[in-house]
Amino acid sequence: MPEGRLTRQDRQRIATGLAEGRSYAEIARRLDRPTSTISREVGRNGGPGDYRPERAHQAAARRARRGTPARSPEADPQDRKVFEAEEGAVEMAIGMGLPKMMARVLIGLWLSEDGRLTAADLSRGLKVSPASISTAVGYLTQQGLIRRERDQQRRRDIYVVDDDAWYHSTVISARRTLAAAEIAKAAGETLGLNTPVGGRMARGGAFLERISLDALASAERWRDLPP
Repeated sequence: MPEGRLTRQDRQRIATGLAEGRSYAEIARRLDRPTSTISREVGRNGGPGDYRPERAHQAAARRARRGTPARSPEADPQDRKVFEAEEGAVEMAIGMGLPKMMARVLIGLWLSEDGRLTAADLSRGLKVSPASISTAVGYLTQQGLIRRERDQQRRRDIYVVDDDAWYHSTVISARRTLAAAEIAKAAGETLGLNTPVGGRMARGGAFLERISLDALASAERWRDLPP
């Protein structure tokens, strides 16, 4: 449905959904609109952090008076597919446990042409503040999902996602689980393996140790898996 058909009430509901932390896809389902309509509406009116429904409604009215109606997503099927693919990927990343902003930054990098963007590129593309990008890339770097390169000539950082991203993330996660396993096993021995609490801690530690070692071995085995 064309953006011009959004009512003032629709825009109020979009603002409410954003304030509640809902994804574009969730908001779209509630309004019975394409996800691309919501993405386009929010993107052209300040982004999720600065969307104001009354201001957006007034801007749409001005465009209509100038005789420049917004393009319908149906008018450009490829554009619609890109929006829907991006939103689906963000939803996937959130479902895997990433906070929403971190998910948007990660998917923004994954969907970029060469997987390399500066903080300024990300800020402009996602229409969020540099501070939000800084927090997100710091988190993603710690998780091994992206890496930072330094452009010495232009004195700026470039954030990169490549084929090794999932490998590094899996290894980091497995090593942290292995460290937790060692702590649990040690606690079990201290409390006594024959006691209910000690036995429970030791069994939990043994389980975590086994699956983390399996994950590390599997990551090495499949690191160079072809597409």
